[in-house]
Amino acid sequence: MSIEHDPISTPFTTPVTADILRGALDVERTAHGLLPHRLPAWARRQIPDGQLAMAEAQPSGVRLAFRTRATTVELDALPTKRAYRGLPAPADGVYDLLVGGRLTAQATVSGGNVRVIDMATQSVELREGPAGTARFADLPARDKDVEIWLPHTEITELIALRTDAPIEPAPDSGRRVWLHHGSSISHGSNAAHPTAVWPALAAARGGVELINLGFGGSAMLDPFTARAMRDTPADLISVKIGINIVNGDVMRLRAFTPAVHGFLDTIREGHPATPLLVVSSILCPVQEDTPGPLAPDFKGGTVRFKATGDPAERAAGRLTLNIVRDELARIVRQRAADDPNLHYLDGRDLYGEADYAELPLPDEVHPDPAGHRRIGENFARLVFGAGGPFAVTAA
Repeated sequence: MSIEHDPISTPFTTPVTADILRGALDVERTAHGLLPHRLPAWARRQIPDGQLAMAEAQPSGVRLAFRTRATTVELDALPTKRAYRGLPAPADGVYDLLVGGRLTAQATVSGGNVRVIDMATQSVELREGPAGTARFADLPARDKDVEIWLPHTEITELIALRTDAPIEPAPDSGRRVWLHHGSSISHGSNAAHPTAVWPALAAARGGVELINLGFGGSAMLDPFTARAMRDTPADLISVKIGINIVNGDVMRLRAFTPAVHGFLDTIREGHPATPLLVVSSILCPVQEDTPGPLAPDFKGGTVRFKATGDPAERAAGRLTLNIVRDELARIVRQRAADDPNLHYLDGRDLYGEADYAELPLPDEVHPDPAGHRRIGENFARLVFGAGGPFAVTAA
């Protein structure tokens, strides 16, 4: 694939390879370049639906990391964007460039492929388009560590990296690695740009390296996700459980309890003593005491969600967020008697009633950019702060 550029202004072309990527568990060679994945190939072969296949290929938390004196950086990429039939086209995804950990510049890539989803029928139409370039100029003329965070909700095939000075892979930061799994909120739904997703905000405040396994619509206690986490080196692990189980109406209490135990057992096979935090759902009024499934409502030209289950069926084991929170707290309390590094956090401590009154959920499920910031700040304070389960302890 040929992309026009000025070879004089950016004479150094570097193939994008795994050694300059962080936050991905696997990479795939495509006809266009390198496609980062957040699940390994063996796990992808077990994915049961297109939702998770799309979500794990969207590079939330994935970034290029290199050291260079370059003042101009260009990244050629082929995005695959997501649109919903009947709704306005989304804005182009944002590429965040950080210098020394500080957000310094942003860019977008126009064009690309568009996957058009019909939420009523779940049919998908792929409209192909051209690759483009994210360009960053006027960077500091000194040796520096650069990161380019990829758009968190756009599948991104990386074609080439061009600069006006050579690059080399960034040195190991020496920071602890935080492995996190959650739903679309962890993935970054409604966040304004990739470093504004709440786990990225919390990781920056906590001084850790993030691996974000937040999968939109797909935090379902899948065994292959647990095995991928088991096999991924990490110093800190968190799992956010509840909202997709409830809004997908995928199991009853009888199945939920052993599924949680099995998920935690599998993680513990590879990380027997790593700090492991179980986090329940943030406040979501439409699902607190009403079972799923959720259904979209398109009135007014925007999508909002409503729960369609019958609260009377709670007695028969149908799940709501309050039921899930109570059961998660009980499971962690029981297991912590033999596992002192296992912890529980009620998601309403990250975003609760007061937060909802101040920063309501625009679609009744997902926070807006200010909500992501609130959740990230609260997580950093409660989890990475003094006395928290991920706090740095004296040697």
